[in-house]
Amino acid sequence: MPDFPRHNLPAAPNRFVGRERDLDDLHGLFGETRVVTLCGVGGIGKTRLALVVADGLLPAFPDGVWLVELARFSRPELVEQEIARVLGVREETGRPLLDTMTARLRDQRCLLLLDNCEHLVDRCAEVAAALVAACPALRVLATSREPLRIASELIWRVPPLDLPDQATPEAESVQLFMDRAVAAGTRLGPESLSDVVRLCRALDGLPLAIELAAARTSLLSPGQIADRIDDRFSLLTTGGRTAPARQRTLLAAVEWSFDLLSVKEQVLLRRLSVFAGDFDLDLAEQICAERPIAAGEIVDLLGGLVDKSLVLCDESRRRYWLLETIKRFAVERLDQAGEREVLRQRHLDVLCELQQRHFEREIFEQGVPWPKRLEAVIASRDLIDDQRVALDWAAESGNIAQGLRLCQTSTGLLPLGGNLTEIVGWVELLLSLDTDGVPAEQIAHGRAYLAYGLEARDELGRSLEVAGQSLDGMAPDNIFPRCVMHSLMVVVLLRIGRSDEALHHAEEGLALALRSGDTWNQAAGLAGLSAVALTRGRLREAQRHGEDALARAREHGHRWIMARTAAQLGAVAEARGDLVTAKAQYEMAVPWLSELGGELELARCLARIGRVAAMLHEFGVARERLAASLALGRETGQRQGVARCLVGLSVLAEYEGDLEGAVLAAAAAATLRQAIGQHSATTRIEELLGRARTKLGDGRTTSLWSRGRAMSPDDAARHVLEGERPAQRAPVAAERVKHSLLTTRELEIAGLLTRGLSNRAIAEELVISPATVARHIANIMEKLGYTSRAQIAVWAAEHPSPSS
Repeated sequence: MPDFPRHNLPAAPNRFVGRERDLDDLHGLFGETRVVTLCGVGGIGKTRLALVVADGLLPAFPDGVWLVELARFSRPELVEQEIARVLGVREETGRPLLDTMTARLRDQRCLLLLDNCEHLVDRCAEVAAALVAACPALRVLATSREPLRIASELIWRVPPLDLPDQATPEAESVQLFMDRAVAAGTRLGPESLSDVVRLCRALDGLPLAIELAAARTSLLSPGQIADRIDDRFSLLTTGGRTAPARQRTLLAAVEWSFDLLSVKEQVLLRRLSVFAGDFDLDLAEQICAERPIAAGEIVDLLGGLVDKSLVLCDESRRRYWLLETIKRFAVERLDQAGEREVLRQRHLDVLCELQQRHFEREIFEQGVPWPKRLEAVIASRDLIDDQRVALDWAAESGNIAQGLRLCQTSTGLLPLGGNLTEIVGWVELLLSLDTDGVPAEQIAHGRAYLAYGLEARDELGRSLEVAGQSLDGMAPDNIFPRCVMHSLMVVVLLRIGRSDEALHHAEEGLALALRSGDTWNQAAGLAGLSAVALTRGRLREAQRHGEDALARAREHGHRWIMARTAAQLGAVAEARGDLVTAKAQYEMAVPWLSELGGELELARCLARIGRVAAMLHEFGVARERLAASLALGRETGQRQGVARCLVGLSVLAEYEGDLEGAVLAAAAAATLRQAIGQHSATTRIEELLGRARTKLGDGRTTSLWSRGRAMSPDDAARHVLEGERPAQRAPVAAERVKHSLLTTRELEIAGLLTRGLSNRAIAEELVISPATVARHIANIMEKLGYTSRAQIAVWAAEHPSPSS
């Protein structure tokens, strides 16, 4: 199987022209240079050059080349959150996110491409400096209108494209113009060369200006375009005259392109600047269709803007976006037209309606098939960037009620898919503003959302307090959020050892859910009763409630509540000593969590499977599941997840007869948990150490424990996972058999699934059809005996092709 570099670089929209010397020089810098910043005026081509450079560096960075696009963010604190999101790092309770990212990247050879840093340059500089200082193999490539000004930074001033002269009439700038003119449907003959030369010189070789001009060749000749560009220069008599010549040229090119638009195209372009990033036609119609534009006109007007290179789109014309330079120009025009407040408020209102609709479809409505619920999950997540912009406006404009409404209906920011600091931060910000006139019910809903985030952050005392305030403020007939708060309080109260109070809330929430017919909260309430009974040692009662909970969860159909109830049944079975059933229940949850993208919950579930499989002497399965869980813990930066895996590996080692490895892994887990702030001493560790003293002696056990405490988590895990024991050889042989069952193409596709690619993305990479990809995946499942893409991905990640 080929070893594909890991990256998230987009496919090139068209041919890259020129800059061969720049590319060669830039590629050569990254052997020793830690930070390279491409600087230059907007439109000079910094982003496109950086993407091509990064693409050429893929083989040099085996741990990944990661693009972090910052143009759509306005808040400095979102810089590290976006880097973490791109890397797959999740916030860890009680630890700065930057520390978690540093730990994730410390030993990795990867390249971070920070694009459009200028408006957040101070925070970008701080984060980049911290990461580079702590991660020796990390390299950073940034694009910005000004340098980061940090140690080890090399500033690369991006020059304009080469200009034509007597000796080289077909310079880079001319080549770019000709190439883009062909893309616009115009083939220019030799007779046009002199006008193209004049035009490129007038545009100072600025790529964006040249592309905008070339897009007009379907209507105007190069000579006519050059004449109009020159006329525009003579009109720049104020303001822009003090700017550098190339910047005035860019402004002239953009203004000229804007002035050639129809009135309605101008209105639409400036209104499109309200979006955070990419958008679809439906969203554009809902927000931008207002006098003088009717909703039915948007599609044609948008197509016209695409044809004129002022709006970009993907190949299917389903997603659209503006270049940052065009967007900033459009924002100014929106402000000058007096439409900023109206459009931003409409944007907030539409986001509230959309997220409300997605929330109801995903969770609240009964009888909705899972594919429809999943569509709502994905649609909600796709709006996260716009939601942040809308919440910014809610805070700026004092529209607290709408801001809280947007928070409470967005599952995309909940712990399943969001950042815990962001969850808490938005609600705390809104509630800290003037809430006079905001309905008490709205404030209670906001507190419910806040309590949810606080529990996930392990701030249990505050979560319990805020959840109580939320319940007190809710109307008695507001059933769904009341049930959710009761379930949350069950979780918190059990975590702090107050089972009697937890039982009361579980019963209260279930009674409300039963009266309203709400199957989601019926499942959650029954799961809560099962957890309370398990805590009290009432295993039959816990089993009965757990089975009822899973039945109600299946009736609802959401994979999240189904996975939660299945895991609860697994915990009950494990407490009963029925390890076969426990493993089956945990395994049941894996494809559901994989489909939802719940990395933290998936890692926890895989670790449980690994531990139980070890006790069942299924050592190959145990090793595979624990390794997969450990990989997720590393990738998401979760020390708690890594510690959980070390405990599982300790169990595995002992059951395989490696008592020394068991002590080492347990000691490393204890050290890591202590660093997190958790108690390291557990009954299992004491029992393990007792067995070790009996068999190995006090001195040897003490020495092993000290050695394990000093080991890194990776070294301790490697000792168990890679140790040469007879029990390990059979699973390895079995994996060779599995490899031999798959064709070369099937192994290739299995490898791509580890990157989380869709069928369409795999098809594009391999230049085959999505239908062919689907057939190959079905064949892989049949040959390996798997039932989900996630299982294939886990297998492929842990058992790469022998030929790779």
